[in-house]
Amino acid sequence: MPKLPPFALMEERPPRKPKPLHLLIFALFFAVPLFLIHLPFLSLPYFWDELGQFVPTALDLLRSGAIVPHSVVPNVHPPGAEAYLALCYKIFGFSSIVTRSAMLLLAAGGMLVTFLLAIELSRGAKGAPAFLSPLFLLLSPLFFTQSMMAQLDMPCMVFTILALFFFVKREYAWAAATCVVLVLVKETGIVTPFIFFCALAREKDWKRASWFIAPVVALLIWLTILHAKTGNWLGDPEFARYNVNYALKPARMFIALGRRVLYLFFAEARFVGTFVLIATVRRCRTFHTKAWALAAAVVALNVILVSVLGGAELERYLLPSLPIFYIAVSVGLTAIRKPLAITAAVVMVLALGFFIRWNPPYPFPFENNYAMVDFLHLQEVASTYVDQNLRDRKIATAWPYTGALRNPDMGFVQHRIRTVETHDLHYSSVKAIPADKFDTLITYTREWVPAPSVTDNAAVRAFLKRFYAWEPDITHEQCVQMGLEQSMTWKLHGQTVTIYLRKAGNGQ
Repeated sequence: MPKLPPFALMEERPPRKPKPLHLLIFALFFAVPLFLIHLPFLSLPYFWDELGQFVPTALDLLRSGAIVPHSVVPNVHPPGAEAYLALCYKIFGFSSIVTRSAMLLLAAGGMLVTFLLAIELSRGAKGAPAFLSPLFLLLSPLFFTQSMMAQLDMPCMVFTILALFFFVKREYAWAAATCVVLVLVKETGIVTPFIFFCALAREKDWKRASWFIAPVVALLIWLTILHAKTGNWLGDPEFARYNVNYALKPARMFIALGRRVLYLFFAEARFVGTFVLIATVRRCRTFHTKAWALAAAVVALNVILVSVLGGAELERYLLPSLPIFYIAVSVGLTAIRKPLAITAAVVMVLALGFFIRWNPPYPFPFENNYAMVDFLHLQEVASTYVDQNLRDRKIATAWPYTGALRNPDMGFVQHRIRTVETHDLHYSSVKAIPADKFDTLITYTREWVPAPSVTDNAAVRAFLKRFYAWEPDITHEQCVQMGLEQSMTWKLHGQTVTIYLRKAGNGQ
């Protein structure tokens, strides 16, 4: 009998072929609930990197066939997700409803693959843990928001776990093809085919290992095209500085890794699942397989890579690891007493649902939960006011709200508004704009900072200033000192948008 490849989960069992029933499961148990809970949000305009990068890139591809965008600054991210959106726009037309529906359809596919991967990774476990992991994912606040957003990390999650599913099923050609798609969605996905290559090379299965060189070739082709168009291998020197040079500092990497570990294993009541894993991982035989070693390697290397690179340190970078964590917790629950397992599962389900709407008592990006919806509602109201009453003003505000005001495609305004852009709303940044260049200033809450906040502490401020160039945003008093007076303000659940107008005779 020939030796089977090393990372087969149950080597004595031949791989099973997918059944048509999976499509019915997809429609009934994944796509329908996901669309239903997002139905009120399908017409939301675009948020942050959606309007600042990914949707304009998709529109450039749709309207001019440009795979390197020209309406926004290009960067290293490959155009795979944007190509998918451009295809949807070509078929159904461009709108936020089409965008959000397209991403939700992909996210539902990710839930299905999570279920199928859970079946493979839970062989030998009691009960049916595979049904629990997609539920955890569905209720996860980060997945709740990212599943409808035109960004890269949810598609990266889908193709990472799909590639892992094919690999543990020993369908290596399909795994390699999926990895090609993965790296063309997001360049950091390269760690997954690297792990697969090493796994097969360790067993000297060089023929199959060589298939996982294809994703590297695909990524190099993209980088070559990008360099030819921009003269920079990462597309933009500022992008390279912020996401590579700025990130590669020991203190920042250490803090980033700590944030990753805290979020993935402890935040949003995931500490319950972590305690379950600590209690069961050694004695549960299901975990003692090479397939689980492979899954753990995918999580570990993804976490390390996004801790080393990426200036923003956003939690959405952890999405490819989240389904594997939930699968592990679901398996671990089968190895403890049933009353305790039911209690732990119910606590996690309820807590995840609670954290969708509840903001934590520390700074976090709005895109991590429902705060993103509040942010967009506020900006919609302010934009409508500007469109109706301040259309002829020269408006200064921070990226990416400038894109919302000057580009009607983004769903905020009907007319193109003249804007002056800053990268942030620090006093020094606003003060640096010549007074004759703008007569209106719009400030808005860019990150959740509760009161009292950790940034109120002098030592914390000093640390943030040293390692993150942190500054507080401009205050009302500083705006008044610059000759601006408050015209309108809107508040919603701790977030604020304020419009200041320049007083007559100040910089006119």
